[in-house]
Amino acid sequence: MPMLSALLLGALAAGQPPMYQYQSSQPGWLSPENRNGSPGQGAKENQGAKGHPYDSIPAHGSITLGTIKGSGVVHRIWMTLSDRSAKRLRALRLEVYWDGAKTPAISVPLGDFFGFDTGHMFAFQNALFASPEGRSFVATVPMPFRHGARFVLHNDADTPLKQVFYDIDFTRQPVATDALYFHANWHHVHRTTPGRAFTLLPKVHGRGRFLGASMAVVTNPAYGDSWWGEGEVKMYLDGDRRHPTLAGTGTEDYVGSGYGLGHYAQRDTGTPIADSKHGVWLFYRYHLPDPIFFAHDFSARLQQIGGAPKATVQAMQAKGAPLEPITIDPGGRQHFVQLLTGRKRALDDAALPAKGWTNFYRSDDVTATVYYYLDRPGAAFDAQLPPLTKRIADLPPAPAKTTDQP
Repeated sequence: MPMLSALLLGALAAGQPPMYQYQSSQPGWLSPENRNGSPGQGAKENQGAKGHPYDSIPAHGSITLGTIKGSGVVHRIWMTLSDRSAKRLRALRLEVYWDGAKTPAISVPLGDFFGFDTGHMFAFQNALFASPEGRSFVATVPMPFRHGARFVLHNDADTPLKQVFYDIDFTRQPVATDALYFHANWHHVHRTTPGRAFTLLPKVHGRGRFLGASMAVVTNPAYGDSWWGEGEVKMYLDGDRRHPTLAGTGTEDYVGSGYGLGHYAQRDTGTPIADSKHGVWLFYRYHLPDPIFFAHDFSARLQQIGGAPKATVQAMQAKGAPLEPITIDPGGRQHFVQLLTGRKRALDDAALPAKGWTNFYRSDDVTATVYYYLDRPGAAFDAQLPPLTKRIADLPPAPAKTTDQP
């Protein structure tokens, strides 16, 4: 009985019936062997002896991975490729259309969609995505649709992709009228502007839920090995204008750690890459235990703020690093100095503390893939991806074999 109760409670907590309860939904797989997942129509080539296990995509070409008619829910996407290089993962573009919409709800470089925002693959698993041995792509985000779904993979590279293996697992079933559509968008800025927050998600209108994001930061060499992750995540809900409803306390705090960011990977938060040698960090946060719903509109930003001892920041300033000091903290809230309150003060102001941790606006390379649900099937805004030359121009080096804290 205790084990049975645990299974039941786990299923109910996940919003699913227990595994032993029969459901009348009809399973289907989209794959090269059955592109529309039609009943009794799989493995028809070569007398069923693995006649069509993969597809190829020509240079600057595309293939429709599959089309589903009717209502249902996508439960799992699996894929692997013959070429898994960083440039190829950015050159492949995944687009997903719900219910006949003219614009895709998902339009993201393939590698980034599955959590590889630096372009380099590694083994990992979290609540929504996985790569068991660093050679495949797995997504287990529920994606409902009412009238149909279409999956397209584009190859924007100058060379063909020889092999793409995949299956997209779904069930044909009724879908509630208030079910939300899954969306994903990608954004990259090579050098952020000091004082201007990086846009995780521009304002979207409608009713929905912000699910989370996978983010990568490649630090600017101008700041040496100083800490980059002091920026707060800010989320603007339902009419928020100048000030957000949801405001964090720092980037590493948002991801569930603190006082730096080392290597770890957990269900809802993680830092699969913490490469201080090359200044590369990859991290994610999914709002599963702490859902974020919005009724009318939503946007999210990530501040670009770093920190270092005051003398270090002054030395960087003297060398021309693009930065703006914002606070000095000698220790304790009573001594905390806000440099942007009232008259702006320079660090050489004699009235300021001689020492202390100094936070400053900075400029780094930032990439983010955001995931959210919305009450409309098409694109939430004009999110056309930049040309391939820009998508691959700033890819970071492969991570160091060891990871450590900054």
